[in-house]
Amino acid sequence: MGKRAFSAALLAVAAGVYLLPSPIDPKPHVLKGPPPALEGPLAVNTRLQKGRRLFTGKLHGPESFTADREGNVYTGTVDGKLWRIAPDDSLTFITQMGQDLPECGSSTDHEPVCGRPHGVRMDRHGQLIVADSYLGLHSVNPKTGEKTLLLSNSEGAEGTPFAFLNGLEISAQTGTIYFTDSSSRWGRRHVKLEVIELNSLGRLLAYDPQSGGVQVLLDSLYMPNGIVLSPDEDFLLLAETSIGRLLRYWLKGPKAGTKEVVLDNMIGYPDNIRLSDHATFLVGITTTRFWKVLPPFLDMIAPYPAVKRFLAKVIPLSWYNALLPRYALVLELGYDGEVVGSLHDPDGSLTWAISDVFQHRGRTYLGSTDLPFLPVLEEWED
Repeated sequence: MGKRAFSAALLAVAAGVYLLPSPIDPKPHVLKGPPPALEGPLAVNTRLQKGRRLFTGKLHGPESFTADREGNVYTGTVDGKLWRIAPDDSLTFITQMGQDLPECGSSTDHEPVCGRPHGVRMDRHGQLIVADSYLGLHSVNPKTGEKTLLLSNSEGAEGTPFAFLNGLEISAQTGTIYFTDSSSRWGRRHVKLEVIELNSLGRLLAYDPQSGGVQVLLDSLYMPNGIVLSPDEDFLLLAETSIGRLLRYWLKGPKAGTKEVVLDNMIGYPDNIRLSDHATFLVGITTTRFWKVLPPFLDMIAPYPAVKRFLAKVIPLSWYNALLPRYALVLELGYDGEVVGSLHDPDGSLTWAISDVFQHRGRTYLGSTDLPFLPVLEEWED
């Protein structure tokens, strides 16, 4: 092929790609500034490297955790399964959230059928409450595995179906189930498009198990993810993952029903938020906003919708992982949202992309959305 013919073919391919519709409709996002410096409570350390991995090859993407009074810990994985981890670290299958097929867990394409449990909590009656990203809000008997559908994704709330159920929290005082729908457009398997598009199609909701009613507490949120109640249950902390921000939603007092930003321009993109053993908040950082050499990828493309539309057309979703740093980070926050400490694994030698930080009986469980093992810390260093 001559140079002229090659150039013409290349131009035709470029024109074809340009004319292809993009799956996303992004808006420009103006960053608050560069990520905060790694100093003070954010100073680099190796505290997360002092743990170990459990259930390698058996638990794939243990995303979220809860525990019962007997000391059993529960989690859900990418193949749609719920598991019980006994105090002696024996592993027991509880139930399949969707259909139990051989293909479950092999690809995100099967998740809408197999299910994908994200938020998992134990209610006041000893039942597991599970927010399955595709199949809705469920109650599950932890002994028999019997499932009861509380609220389906197709039902949704206020006329809008759910597409991506995610975070979960239950009031010990009232039994109210708080949960997040990260997007009304993108499901979990397209979470990377959700983050790149940077839309505000998420909601914070409350479900009353007595009446079966559901209420929208906040809408127009940027990928709302993990939520946690304060020790006195006077407010919820909520992570807006795609813009690296934490909100406080007041449940009691003169500000009840209002929200406020408590932490912005974070060092990374927050996932779940949990109470620690000593009444601080622990935030799992799914992706940090710094590289050792290059600027952070998501920061670079945030202001440029045309670039994001083009990337969504030409780059397979599975390739984006190579553009993200393999760095593990946990933030510890005080009552008002200030960063009081951090735990790092700079080389990802134990884990990375942390989704949840759950402390139970002296052990810290570190969740992830996709990694094929469960990292734990046996001791928590102050």
